[in-house]
Amino acid sequence: MASTSLFVPAFLKAMPVEKPFPAGEKVLVVLQLSGGNDGLNTVIPYRNDLYYAARPKLGIRMKDSLRLNDEAGIHPALPAFSEFYANGEMAILNSVGYPNPDRSHFRSMDIWHTASDSKTYLDTGWLGRYLDAQCKGCDHPTQVLELDDVLSLALKGKQLNGLAMKDPARLYQTARNPFYEALVEDHHHHEPVADYLYKTLADTLSSADYIFKASKEKSSSASYPATALGKSLKTISSLINSGINTRVYYVSHGSFDTHIAQDAQQRRLFTEMNDAVAAFIKDLKAYGRFKDVLLVTFSEFGRRVAQNASGGTDHGTANTMFVIGGGLKQKGMINDLPNLADLDDGDLKYSVDFRQVYATLLDKWLSHPSKEVLGASFKPLQFI
Repeated sequence: MASTSLFVPAFLKAMPVEKPFPAGEKVLVVLQLSGGNDGLNTVIPYRNDLYYAARPKLGIRMKDSLRLNDEAGIHPALPAFSEFYANGEMAILNSVGYPNPDRSHFRSMDIWHTASDSKTYLDTGWLGRYLDAQCKGCDHPTQVLELDDVLSLALKGKQLNGLAMKDPARLYQTARNPFYEALVEDHHHHEPVADYLYKTLADTLSSADYIFKASKEKSSSASYPATALGKSLKTISSLINSGINTRVYYVSHGSFDTHIAQDAQQRRLFTEMNDAVAAFIKDLKAYGRFKDVLLVTFSEFGRRVAQNASGGTDHGTANTMFVIGGGLKQKGMINDLPNLADLDDGDLKYSVDFRQVYATLLDKWLSHPSKEVLGASFKPLQFI
């Protein structure tokens, strides 16, 4: 409850009655693969001898991968993603990164969250700034939701912040505790920080009721795995199908920090991701919302091209992104596979700036000027 209330915008008033989102309203779901997923063993360049030379034991053979095209396959634990690809429901972006990459988990994740360059430090996230711009003068903190106990930097704005919670029912039950209502009613302070905290608590209480009621509007028609990601995507599906006013959902999966025994860890995490996303997409299709929803995956960095001595890979740079949805204009492999003959000290060189992806999502999907959020102009891509 504390992690939720402290990150909700400061408005001391009840949540207004919301009209359901009309059909066709676009929704973005961001799936963060925390820890640095190994992109080369995700989309496998199985025709490239340099790949197997760098990974004599860790490289995934052509016969073991799921074929995408003549040059590449996908990890064998991702059969649903292979099907999305075959059906024209997925786009793959290769070598996504940024100039002067940082190999620290914390710093690189901050860069992705804030959409800064590698030398600039920001305290607001790109989705938080989107919320600031989208909701000037409004009372809609539920427009950006994260399925987690703590709000990520990506969702923190200057004036407004997204709301973090894992379970609408648990949040609702906690919010009904009379202690919190009494605490708000007893607030007579005028000190700015205390005033902010009391107001955010009050707004969380009203938001909890709105989210819980929306989550009960539509029950899922799909069978989700009983994993953390499965439960989160089931909640997101129920909220999307209910017509709640949320435009952006954010959820994390991992850790993909595979310094040792990479094959088993990545396979387990991919199996969980595959099964959860498959159920989620099935649900969206059943409710006729697949064309309205875009699911995008990212990781803070990829891994080094060469395997290490512990059956894993160390922190690298550029990486692969998946974009899944029923409204794609470009499908399949959007750009070339990584160039393994042209490395930067053993690491992949980026060819797509991740802020181009953000600009595309903002301009073309969320219909908001990307420059206002990103602080600069980045050439959008054509996948939507």
